[in-house]
Formats: sequence, structure tokens, C-alpha cells
Amino acid sequence: MRMELIQPFINAADAVLAETLQSRTRIGDVTMEEEAYRRKGVASLVTIKGDIEGRIIFDIDAPTATKVATYLAGTTVPVSEEVAQETVCELANMVIGSAITALNDRGFHFKVAPPVAHGESLGEKSSEDQEALVMCFDTDSGNVFMNIAMRYSRRRRNDPKPG
Repeated sequence: MRMELIQPFINAADAVLAETLQSRTRIGDVTMEEEAYRRKGVASLVTIKGDIEGRIIFDIDAPTATKVATYLAGTTVPVSEEVAQETVCELANMVIGSAITALNDRGFHFKVAPPVAHGESLGEKSSEDQEALVMCFDTDSGNVFMNIAMRYSRRRRNDPKPG
């Protein structure tokens, strides 16, 4: 996995979570996944196609998702599962949007699908040319997980090297 492709997502998640939750974030466990991704709670899936391809799963354990959605709604009454899912999709949208801007500024061209609820217990398995990095962000509200599987598209890898 190329850090130049995933670092913008790490930076964006750290900044968005810290600002949105008004708390410090700490990167906890970071692992490379070879097996299929196991959803931890309320998850959102974003796919990317173009010069770089892959997917990002933004995943928050259910109690934390409810706590975050309740906080962001400005209420003390716990919100519904539907509102928690919408909140996770919106957080994913904010993180991915920020990361995509950074990658666009570096000359990458691609299309990003809007976040969709990811209800499968297991995600797709990593492949030989597309490893998945799973990282946990520890926040004061709970744990937020991000599973990133990115690669250069075949077209981009075969482009002649400049100079």
C-alpha cells in the first residue's frame, strides 16, 4: 500500500473527527488486512475509480455512532439507528471529501461515489494488488475505524514515467 495514497485519508479523518467531536483523536491500532473486513458497527462505504481505485469503509461501533449522532444533533435524547447511520455517512463524506481534495491537488483524476450504508458483516477481501489498511482512531466518544483499500489503476501504473 502506498502511503502517498492513504495519508490524505488519515489526515482528513484526524482533522474532521477532532473538529466535529471537539476532542483529541489518537491513532490506535493500525493493521494490514488480508482477510475480508469485519464490520464493527455502523458503517459507510465509498468507492473511487479513475487514476486511483479502491474503497474506504468508515465504521463506528454502534454505541459510539449513537453517541456521536446525538452530540451532533445537539440533543441529550439518543437518536434513532437511522439518524446514526446518516451521521456516519455524513462523517465519511466529510473525511473523503477532504482527502479527495488533497489528492486532486496532486494531479490525480478520479470519480468518487457518494457514501452508502455498508450493512454487510463482511466486506470484500484484499487482493494481490490491493491491500487494505485498517486503522482505529480513539476519540473521547469512542472508537472510529477506517478501512482503506487503494491502488493505482492499471492505466496509471502503465503511464510512462516523466523525465
